[in-house]
Amino acid sequence: MTIRRVVPNIHSNKLEESKRFYKNFLGMKLAMEMEWVLTFVSEDNPTAQVTIVKSDGVEMSQSNITLSIEVSDVDILYQKAEELNYEITYEIKDEPWGVRRFWVKDPNGVTINLMKHTKE
Repeated sequence: MTIRRVVPNIHSNKLEESKRFYKNFLGMKLAMEMEWVLTFVSEDNPTAQVTIVKSDGVEMSQSNITLSIEVSDVDILYQKAEELNYEITYEIKDEPWGVRRFWVKDPNGVTINLMKHTKE
């Protein structure tokens, strides 16, 4: 099992301002844009990313996710989390935007979004 990237998630109600900052100021490419999430990617290093999550009433923002980790095999980690009795706060699921993921609490109470792209 390989970790492919680690992405910080910033909760914000300033999506348009964030677009200007990360796109225009830092020169990052807007790789994903939905009503509730923006992901910016470095042109030179596509694994260097920042995600902005809308903070007003969206299920994901209410979960206190502050980190997304893309892995090579999310199912193995799901099984391992169950075996170790870690708190799974979102069951493993294939999402319509092309990821398979689940959420697990780390020992500090932070929700980690463990995921794998299903459409590569």
